[in-house]
Amino acid sequence: MENGQISAQITKLADLLEFQGANSFKIRAYRRGARVIKDSTESFSTMAQSDPSVLLEIDGIGKGVAEKITQLIQEGEISEINEILETVPATVLDILRIPGLGPKKAAALYQELGIQTLEQLQAACEAGEVQKLKGFAAKTEQSILEGMAIATAANERIYWSEADQLASSLASHLNQCESIGQLEFAGSYRRGRETVGDLDILVVSQDPASVMAHFGNYPDLEQIIVQGDTKMSIRVGNSFQVDLRVVEADAFGAALQYFTGSKDHNVEVRGRAKQLGMKINEYGVFQVDGDSETYIAGATESEVYEALGMPCFAPELREARTEFDWAAQNALPDLIELAQIQGDLHMHTTATDGKASIEEMADAAQARGLKYIAITDHSQRVSVANGLDAERLLAQWKEIDAINAARDDNFLILKGIECDILESGPMDLPDEVLAQADWVIASVHFGQKQPRQQITDRITNALENPHVDIIAHPTGRLINRREAYEVDIEAVFQAAKENGKLLELNANPVRLDLHDVHCAMARERGIPIVINSDAHKISGLDVLPYGIKQARRGGLTAAHVANTLSWPELQKLLSNS
Repeated sequence: MENGQISAQITKLADLLEFQGANSFKIRAYRRGARVIKDSTESFSTMAQSDPSVLLEIDGIGKGVAEKITQLIQEGEISEINEILETVPATVLDILRIPGLGPKKAAALYQELGIQTLEQLQAACEAGEVQKLKGFAAKTEQSILEGMAIATAANERIYWSEADQLASSLASHLNQCESIGQLEFAGSYRRGRETVGDLDILVVSQDPASVMAHFGNYPDLEQIIVQGDTKMSIRVGNSFQVDLRVVEADAFGAALQYFTGSKDHNVEVRGRAKQLGMKINEYGVFQVDGDSETYIAGATESEVYEALGMPCFAPELREARTEFDWAAQNALPDLIELAQIQGDLHMHTTATDGKASIEEMADAAQARGLKYIAITDHSQRVSVANGLDAERLLAQWKEIDAINAARDDNFLILKGIECDILESGPMDLPDEVLAQADWVIASVHFGQKQPRQQITDRITNALENPHVDIIAHPTGRLINRREAYEVDIEAVFQAAKENGKLLELNANPVRLDLHDVHCAMARERGIPIVINSDAHKISGLDVLPYGIKQARRGGLTAAHVANTLSWPELQKLLSNS
């Protein structure tokens, strides 16, 4: 069991206990333990299996948390969660997904109004019943309604990054089955959509029964939904659905194309087949002659598309946006790859809210194949993160100079800052300080509910500042948690273009900001994108692949991503703007 799965179960227990009004110290201990587990690079499952007493030696893991971890690993569940769920409907946890609605308020809604589901909560809000409760108000009621869509989406789909971890686990399990000849994932996961509603797995096997039996032994199996001769659907973890299909070898490519989608892409493909007197489905491509159908292709995706006179589209492009126009012009882009990224230009250290030092982040980045990084701790406005004032920032830059001078490995650490754009408009630090930086990120962290024009003006004014290089996470959204703030993105693009500035694709899987359509818009307007990790710890550097996946969905090549350049080349790009 992965650390993330263990952490999720401990968090679930803390949520349920808080919902019940349990001891606050106990709840805080569980929440702290969950954070420690999630952030750790050591396997808690391995420790609990080999020597559970070792858990108590980890800072932040108390006796209660250690016992729950051990029980979860050894028995596959935490009995206390099951006991609470005998008295509390599991659906109340869905309510906790609404931004700003914590367990205490959720408990009040349940106890006072009997609300157990999102549907009941929406009806109560629309009837004006919620604002009558103590501790609630009309504004709270409206906020709940606004967050309902986010909670509903969160209940139905998971982040692509989580789906990727699950896919890796499923693949590892299935690859142990000797009866499987080929295996691929399909659906929205393969296309790289930022959230995934289920997982589709296609396999080739001469012994479907053994495949089904092996699939049914997946360790995290929660429920078998349906099982047939060649198809099986299960629920894993928190009721997430996984579908497995066994197909013939000569239909594998056709099935992979069909089940990868998207629906709109496939409509276009079927239309092309019809124009050519053919038919395409999950079993293959067929030449149609009256009532007669002759199999032409289907073993691989390449031959499926080739039979229709089309190139094999990268899965990330299959959304019926521009891929068919590109194909008609013989201009399908050579999409960006992770190996082409040379630098990571957004990360934090222990100077503010990071968990590692400058040198630790540099060493970790170099170990991952990067050639340069920018240290971009928060500016002073972000006081909750111990943001840097001018004096502390200049001292940090002197430290970076000294570290660079002492290194003899050609790896470069840039002197940077993530400088807030203040609610009133100006930058959080003086221009004479920003002028000394190698790299200046401007970002909005506060005043995100300001009117559209005000937020837009703040960002466009920052782009006009001669010392600002880039806008971080330009729309401020958190997927399934917080909607983007109101901003005229066209005006932001225009200001970036006119001032020769860059825009960030933040690779944090909760952000992925810019999203794929905005990436495509930037591509069309000739605005370079920088894919950054926004890492706050060493493991945070590993989110770059998620940003790459998002960039590919936007049709970006290495030429559209500025940090595929060396630092001297990137400096030249900025100086020519």
